[in-house]
Amino acid sequence: MSSSPSTASQPPLCLAPLPDMDAATFDIPPGACDTHAHVVAADSSAYPLVPERTYTPPPAPESAYLGMLRQTGMSRGVLVQISVYGTDNRYMLEVLRRHPDQLRGVGVVAPDVSDQELEAMHAAGVRGLRINVLFGGGIGFDAMETLAHRIAGLGWHMQFLMDARQLPDLLPRMRKLPVPGVVDHMGHMPVADGTDSAGFLALQHLVRDHGWWVKLSGAYRISDRFDDFSDVTPWAQTLIDTAPDRMLWGSDWPHVHQTRMVNTGRLRNQLAQWAPDADVRHRILVSNPERLYGFTPAR
Repeated sequence: MSSSPSTASQPPLCLAPLPDMDAATFDIPPGACDTHAHVVAADSSAYPLVPERTYTPPPAPESAYLGMLRQTGMSRGVLVQISVYGTDNRYMLEVLRRHPDQLRGVGVVAPDVSDQELEAMHAAGVRGLRINVLFGGGIGFDAMETLAHRIAGLGWHMQFLMDARQLPDLLPRMRKLPVPGVVDHMGHMPVADGTDSAGFLALQHLVRDHGWWVKLSGAYRISDRFDDFSDVTPWAQTLIDTAPDRMLWGSDWPHVHQTRMVNTGRLRNQLAQWAPDADVRHRILVSNPERLYGFTPAR
């Protein structure tokens, strides 16, 4: 049976995250933080999705998200405003306010956002804004400088969902930003391009010479090897070797916009291969997120 025009025009529905995950293969330290995940409310009428979205996620509500953190052994988490809500941060902010010691957030706002709204977001636990040029519903590079100057006084950062192959052309602008940058998913470019590619070298430059950060997340988005993603290991190790104090780990749960669903526990276990040294893993999982997001130091 063919779909009706209204159904056919809808952005595709994503797979749901797997309920089970592999057990940890290394000791996860107290205070460990998953710095990249999203929540999606079960009630789409109260929290409508923007029509210009690229995909339609299944519900990934607060309870499921907190359950995922427990299953993966993470004490803390950072929620990133998902593109399908555009600049409507309400659901993420409500979740943050209910868990002020455990959670932080990265929001999405328009350049004309009011100071009052930014201050309210800060009080809720937001510590950065996201630029997203890969999926519909995001805020793009045109707003980068304006937003960076708006948040500099708050001590926030700018987070970029982009293809690192764009970085060489953007470096003159990015070097001048008055706040640090965080790059999602290790640059979100194919690891097949190699660590000597212009995009990867530009990413290294920002991390090494300009105090930027990289999220060691989304290996399945840049790999050609489902589902062990072993081709990402040299890429991740090179980034860690470049600046271990500027690396963060994130699950990227609930793994939207994928044709094959990944195992969240298996993704976490990759960190043992990428960073075999327990002290380095502690920095990536605990110390680095504490500094960037303002968590109370773990005891």
